Amino acid sequence: MIKVGIVGGTGYTGVELLRLLAQHPQVALQAITSRSEAGMPVAQMFPNLRGRVNLTFTEPSVDNLSQCDVVFFATPNGVAMKQVPELLAKGVKVIDLAADFRLKNPVDWQQWYGMPHACEDILAEAVYGLPEVNREAIKKARLVANPGCYPTAVQLGFLPLLKAGLVDANSLIADAKSGVSGAGRKAEVHTLLCEAGDSFKAYGVAGHRHLPEIKQGLQHIGGQAVGLTFVPHLLPMIRGIHATLYARLTQDVSDLQALYEQTYANESFVDVLPAGSHPETRSVRGANVCRIAVHRPQGGDTVVILSVIDNLVKGAAGQAVQNMNIMFGLAEDTGLMHIALLP
Repeated sequence: MIKVGIVGGTGYTGVELLRLLAQHPQVALQAITSRSEAGMPVAQMFPNLRGRVNLTFTEPSVDNLSQCDVVFFATPNGVAMKQVPELLAKGVKVIDLAADFRLKNPVDWQQWYGMPHACEDILAEAVYGLPEVNREAIKKARLVANPGCYPTAVQLGFLPLLKAGLVDANSLIADAKSGVSGAGRKAEVHTLLCEAGDSFKAYGVAGHRHLPEIKQGLQHIGGQAVGLTFVPHLLPMIRGIHATLYARLTQDVSDLQALYEQTYANESFVDVLPAGSHPETRSVRGANVCRIAVHRPQGGDTVVILSVIDNLVKGAAGQAVQNMNIMFGLAEDTGLMHIALLP
């Protein structure tokens, strides 16, 4: 059994981790930390876990967490990088669901997150945890940087085109929408029901924190710098991401559908839908899967890719568990074969 600890277990990502790990056949939950809720039974805060998780929240302690085989950080940006070095030194593997280890350049980190990086030496060894791209490196990793939700949907959508060198990498467009849970479990006016309900808006048009992460990942996939216009939107729903992606072909391609199907033929958690499909966010709710459809309107030189994920599962906790499975030599789909919830 893999002994697991979670730092920061009171947010939406934390409870999603708990839901998945409590059902994982090779996991023993050892510790769930929260400074603000220490002493509270986990099931008191999250009643869906009654009878499945009997732990109480505890203060984060390296001594306690060092008894684990792997520790997940589901904390605000800037927390993990201050604690990870000590855990790694004690032989504990780490999967960080925040952004602390996603950007390879510490200058970029400081620019987008407003603080200096606390452990640049360890930053260099962190593996970006997009399994469809970095599976072999993840197998050997001590530290995995779990991708963001928007970056997961966007990179998986563009990957086949960039890998094959078929599109103009300087003119990519990602028009993406997310449910309100993507903002986290905290009290902020813009996520209140009366503010977000019955409304729809773009945000972060001048620059969103996920932009450098997406560009870094796409550059790695295609082997060249990319030009990307990324516009996120807030949808009046709880969970889900829909990314509509645009790219301009630089050479004629006879069968884009076959390209996508072949690229993802052996991927358990990427589902290429039949030609002409329009994936819905509800088709991935609660499931660790990205569903993709590729279109070429009127046979022109513009490709439109539709990519949907559950931002809390394939976009966060589910992908983190997928990475854990890879790191510990388990079948990648262990504990993750949940069917999406309908309606």
